[in-house]
Amino acid sequence: MSAAPTTRNPSGTGTGASVKAVVGLLVLFEFVSGFLQMGMVPLLPKIGDRLGATDSDLSWVVAVQLLAAAVCVPAFGRLGDLHGHRLLLRISLATVAAGTCLVALAPSFEVLLLGRVLQGPLAALLPLEIALVRDRLPVADARRAIARLVGALTVGSLLGALVMGAADEALSDVRLTLLLPAVLTVVCVPVSFLSVPESRRLAAGRVDLPGIVLLGAAMTGLLLGVSAAEEKGWLAAPVLGPIGAGAVLLAVFAAVELRRADPLLDLRAMRGRGSAPFYLASFLFGVFFFGSQAPNATFWAAEPAETGYGFALSALSISLMSLPGAVCSVVGSTLTARIAGRTGYRRALVGAFTLVALSFGSFAVLHDAWWQMSLTYAVLGFAVGLALGAMPTVVVEAGDPSRSGIATAVYNNVKTLGGAVAGGVFASVLGTLLTTDGEAPGERAYVVLWLVAGACALAAAGAVALAHREEGSPAAAR
Repeated sequence: MSAAPTTRNPSGTGTGASVKAVVGLLVLFEFVSGFLQMGMVPLLPKIGDRLGATDSDLSWVVAVQLLAAAVCVPAFGRLGDLHGHRLLLRISLATVAAGTCLVALAPSFEVLLLGRVLQGPLAALLPLEIALVRDRLPVADARRAIARLVGALTVGSLLGALVMGAADEALSDVRLTLLLPAVLTVVCVPVSFLSVPESRRLAAGRVDLPGIVLLGAAMTGLLLGVSAAEEKGWLAAPVLGPIGAGAVLLAVFAAVELRRADPLLDLRAMRGRGSAPFYLASFLFGVFFFGSQAPNATFWAAEPAETGYGFALSALSISLMSLPGAVCSVVGSTLTARIAGRTGYRRALVGAFTLVALSFGSFAVLHDAWWQMSLTYAVLGFAVGLALGAMPTVVVEAGDPSRSGIATAVYNNVKTLGGAVAGGVFASVLGTLLTTDGEAPGERAYVVLWLVAGACALAAAGAVALAHREEGSPAAAR
């Protein structure tokens, strides 16, 4: 068992009122976080052209960042509990700033991927900020602050793709465009030293270093195996070896975590027929949510005269084409409580996943005209927004109320792991199903990806619908 938490009041900290005064600074950090997360997507085709990366290679731009995030979120969260959330917030911002600068100035694709790894702590910013305001503010004020942080993340995501696309159109140089988020992240580092107070209550215990090492090694093995499949084939030893090793390491990781008093990920929260199906749905959610981002952008940018598909869109045009989806995602997330209040959260989630599946099915059939895909993207965005709003509530209500924080953290990490795996698998598909000249992914590759994404959405809907309902639990209400 861990020792009792300690209380401290380090120099430079402030009262609850002072924290309210600096919530605006935390809002800035979340806006920049959302800006970075979505601002990269419309630029992927141009980044590939500049660095000589194929469309399948570009899927790794998303995958490696998600891999790093899957390890950083629990690790930085635990370190923040032990040593202070402000300290880890500053370290996260500095690491992300270094990674973003490296991405902008990368002379090769490999260096760009290294920069994306350094951007992994980006996903840890919001949990650290939430922990900080919950520690320093009364409950009502903390809830309002958290709502503002989530809103800033959403707005940043909405504007990121649009602003980056417009900047690329104006500057006509993708490297100069990438310097824009680099400047924003660099500015955030000194801002974090202005007046952000430190947490007063610190946890006792130790960091789960074996868990960090095992999780990172397992995910690396899985992704290395998947990446080798593009060239070697799925049954080759260089593919089966790393995938098998990764699976074994995941099993060892699970065994170690279940025996620790202070695990990196509390896997106990995932056990039972009432909880496990929701975490399976979370993993599948990550597969289609994160895995489809890069392929959609490269499809829209493809030259139809060369590939037989695509619309030869610029970065700005890709941003404008995806804008209806982004707006509808915000609408779906905003209306979650109202819709779920009438149908129940479980039914709302089943409906959202079903709508996602239909949207990807529409992509597979109707992708010859840009307006068809843009309209479908709006429907997809609404469904994803509804799912993003409903999923945490369903996950939390499926378990013990006293473990709601742990359940939310595990949900976020399982979803991120799904995205990391999807990035590697989708990259392999794009690199295997090529055009007749072997120069680019064939149209069939994208159809396969959309069908796989749709199947994952249907499986997620089924998992939620068939989850065991414990009598008297909130989740069993509807």
